[in-house]
Amino acid sequence: MSTRKLISVVTPCFNEEGNVEELHQRIVTQFEQLPDYDFEHIYIDNASTDGTVAAIRRLASADLRVKAIVNTRNFGIIRSSNYALLQARGDAIINMASDMQEPPELIVDFVRKWEAGFKVVVGVKPQSKETPAMFALRRLYYATVGRIADIKLIAHYTGFGLYDREVIEHVRTIGDHYPYFRGLIADLGYPHAEVPYLQPLRTRGISKSNFYALYDMAMLGITGHSKVPIRIATMGGFALSALSLIMAIVYLVYKLIYWDEFSLGVAPILIGFFFFASVQLFFIGVLGEYIANIHTQVQNRPMVVERERINLPPHSD
Repeated sequence: MSTRKLISVVTPCFNEEGNVEELHQRIVTQFEQLPDYDFEHIYIDNASTDGTVAAIRRLASADLRVKAIVNTRNFGIIRSSNYALLQARGDAIINMASDMQEPPELIVDFVRKWEAGFKVVVGVKPQSKETPAMFALRRLYYATVGRIADIKLIAHYTGFGLYDREVIEHVRTIGDHYPYFRGLIADLGYPHAEVPYLQPLRTRGISKSNFYALYDMAMLGITGHSKVPIRIATMGGFALSALSLIMAIVYLVYKLIYWDEFSLGVAPILIGFFFFASVQLFFIGVLGEYIANIHTQVQNRPMVVERERINLPPHSD
């Protein structure tokens, strides 16, 4: 009976026809430097509309280590990625994007850190070749969430990394169908190792992370791991109530003293009205994000619905 350990590499994809073949070849090259390990490469495809699935079929027919789950529709990166991690059977599982902005060349470093005893090894990107404005916005988000979160989050970490089987089984028992994965890993508290890298530019295809997807991920991170925004709304309500009372008393006293001379006018009333209305809408929006997060959890819908499996055994819970 073989005692060789198995490493599962999981790559979610959607319309990545130009990348899947090169990605697999680069992964194979890395495992040639790890002759003591077996590996499997699991694609999970979110119902691509280009030739991605056909390209994966070609790879799978030539190399049985290539496997795939094809979804009935696009369930999004969060649900599909988490689902594939739970389906992988390796002693360690590596999660990486299929756009090659998360370099497969870090695999050897990940495995060496794992061999050294770390059950979580993450890739962090302190630098990136993306536009300075976008990178600065990401840094600001990471810094903000890191400051308000209930736990210590890993800076510049997107989920790219290696996870021991024990970690993935803990994720399974939590049963979160729509997790903020990087926050979930931090919440589990395993000592981790960090491998820094320079994020390259995408060379083929276009990014599938539109504004809504990025906003959804950002709000998921905030509402899932911090109570600060909702507490700010509560304290802000008290503060504005106190301010309104003080202003009312000041206005009354001033009016009683200077009855004929003092006239406030319409402008301050209109400005105050729109200010308080906008603050109320903002706080209602914050409350709505928390409710939406709860609503997503209690629906208990499946992470994905499979259309097909390639080189994989039948689905098992």
